[in-house]
Amino acid sequence: MVETRTGDRPARTVQEAVEQLRAALGEVGIVLPSLRIDPVSGAHGDPYALIDLGRCNLGVASRIAAALRRAGGEA
Repeated sequence: MVETRTGDRPARTVQEAVEQLRAALGEVGIVLPSLRIDPVSGAHGDPYALIDLGRCNLGVASRIAAALRRAGGEA
């Protein structure tokens, strides 16, 4: 596993997972404004609550795909 500035320790809570994901995306210049804890599954503190990535436009989707390819060594 490659360590990043956001660390490589798995998140312990869904809120921490959202924060780590937001930070990691930010490191590669990607912002998902709708990134949040899913309001239905997260309403009762479920440890397996879902993370809602939200919607994004074509440009953001393309940047996410490119970042994943680079991370996978397919630059």
